[in-house]
Amino acid sequence: MKAKILGLMSAVMGLLYAAPLFGQTQAPAAMSHATNWVPIAAGFSMAIASGLCGLGQGKAAAAACEGVARNPGARQGIFLFLILALIFIESLALYTLVIVFIKVK
Repeated sequence: MKAKILGLMSAVMGLLYAAPLFGQTQAPAAMSHATNWVPIAAGFSMAIASGLCGLGQGKAAAAACEGVARNPGARQGIFLFLILALIFIESLALYTLVIVFIKVK
């Protein structure tokens, strides 16, 4: 176990030492064929956010259905908190969408 942690920490330290190499700029002549990675990264971030929000909404709905099945008398309270949870979960995807629109011009 100690060897695995040591190996992981060595890999992290190696990547941290190599990070300045990735931040260096290229010559202006080579920049003419550069790819703009911002829209691509924004698309991936929106896909990840939407997927995870979908998983969260499915888990919330399943828990609400299970709660109503166990205690039908608490339907109104469970429904209120389900709607509140779904609003908060969906707002995370909407915040990501707003950030995507701000970053991609």
